[in-house]
Amino acid sequence: MDRLADKVAIITGAARGQGRAMAELFVKEGATVVAADVLEPADPQGSGAGIDFATMDVTKEAEWDRVVTETVQKYGKLDILVNNAAIITYEPILDTTPEIWDRIMDVDLKALYLGMRAALPHLIATGNGAIVNVSSIWGLAAVPSAHAYHAAKGAILNMTKNVAAAHGPDGVRANSLHPGYILSPMNEDQADDINAALIAGTLLKRPGVPAETAAAVLFLASDEASYITGTSLVVDGGYLAP
Repeated sequence: MDRLADKVAIITGAARGQGRAMAELFVKEGATVVAADVLEPADPQGSGAGIDFATMDVTKEAEWDRVVTETVQKYGKLDILVNNAAIITYEPILDTTPEIWDRIMDVDLKALYLGMRAALPHLIATGNGAIVNVSSIWGLAAVPSAHAYHAAKGAILNMTKNVAAAHGPDGVRANSLHPGYILSPMNEDQADDINAALIAGTLLKRPGVPAETAAAVLFLASDEASYITGTSLVVDGGYLAP
């Protein structure tokens, strides 16, 4: 308990699924959490008690500026940014229209740039800031579909390393998280054959659950990871191990 005592965090995509699990765990560990999402939270007074929900479109610069400014004004600082919001579609490259490409890139990649740019001055001010950018195993490997998603998630890895290199001297750590198949609303419409193949490919022979990625993000955001920056943590049940 209290691994994030007195920390202030913004977590995107936190109305449900993995982001909601992250927000709930952060609060249990002592953090003040602003849970930002374009969606309305399910059961905002339930297990998410103590979370400050904020409506935000992560693709809009003005929205980032507003939420970051309001967070710092209300709580006095910002210690942690978790860029978790994402969307996925399953087209291979020949079926990926420019409209699909632009939408995936806006949500899954540009939003992280906007978020880090807005948050970094405040993370630097703490002298001990932490960024966790949620990528995917598809940022490290590939399957034939989801062309734009693969491109965005792969870019997150090096974008995170770039920020780690640029702002390590400022006391800011930046790491990426690469989940495998996690049971969440984001992939609830994923085809059964894809799910079965993903489970069969893991060494643990099961999907992950949001609590497991939340625990990994908690570690990377906490002072327990104080000497870890510019790295990529895979949470995939061993899918990429063979």
